[in-house]
Amino acid sequence: MAKECMEINLLSGALGAEIGGISLKDTSIENHKKINDLLLEHKVIFFRDQNISPEEQIKLASCFGPVEKHVYVKGRKEYPEIIRIIKEPDEKNQWGENWHSDVSYNPKPTKAVILKSIKIPPVGGDTVFSNMELAWETLDQDIKDKIKDKKAIHSSLGAAFFVNDYKAMEGNGNYDEYSNEHPIVRTHPETGKKILFVNWTYTKKIVGMEKNESDEILYKIFKHQERLDLTCRFRWTTNAVAIWDNRSVNHYAIADFFPGRGLGYERIMDRIAIEGDKPN
Repeated sequence: MAKECMEINLLSGALGAEIGGISLKDTSIENHKKINDLLLEHKVIFFRDQNISPEEQIKLASCFGPVEKHVYVKGRKEYPEIIRIIKEPDEKNQWGENWHSDVSYNPKPTKAVILKSIKIPPVGGDTVFSNMELAWETLDQDIKDKIKDKKAIHSSLGAAFFVNDYKAMEGNGNYDEYSNEHPIVRTHPETGKKILFVNWTYTKKIVGMEKNESDEILYKIFKHQERLDLTCRFRWTTNAVAIWDNRSVNHYAIADFFPGRGLGYERIMDRIAIEGDKPN
């Protein structure tokens, strides 16, 4: 039987690639190296028609490192490593509908995320990703000079309660706030590339700067990070899998399929995350 050839289809000039000819059921060292190399190059990679089981999703995640337990959200009963993200048909909002880097308020933010679609709406519910390496490269020099060697405060304030907004999701009973300082520009531990490591949802203030100046600079950075030429957009289908380097991208889950628009659909995704390291 002929061996399948890998296909790489770029989603945009900034980042993102849809990969064909690779089975995510294959967790061999050779296959994992191939996937990890693709991830480092494209920042977020997508695979369609991957009917992997929860056990196989957990095994795939474990190839990247220890699986992370979310600080606020309870995992599936049978598979506590996996968070089942559910938007009910009568709900307007969905989990992750703001620009963010997952749990950047942790002392060691998430390394990577593997998200598998279980049930998707017939229209809407795309996810957008933005390349934070390219965001740093294209940032105005005057802002670069102001944030050089500075840190920012990332806080989970308000995040502990967000799960209460979704009927089919459940918190784990933790309501503590987590706050940590991270470099505004971090260095990728595998590639050595510089990354603009702030995000609209969790980054609150630049350390050592007056609030007004900090707010002004962060606002300019957040608007810069949203630039369309830094992004790619993925249209989900059933049994599609996205793997993204949470160190290098911000992302936004678009909630454009709600009842008020006559688009009250259910959306179900299974998320598993890999523990990261302390940003430097």
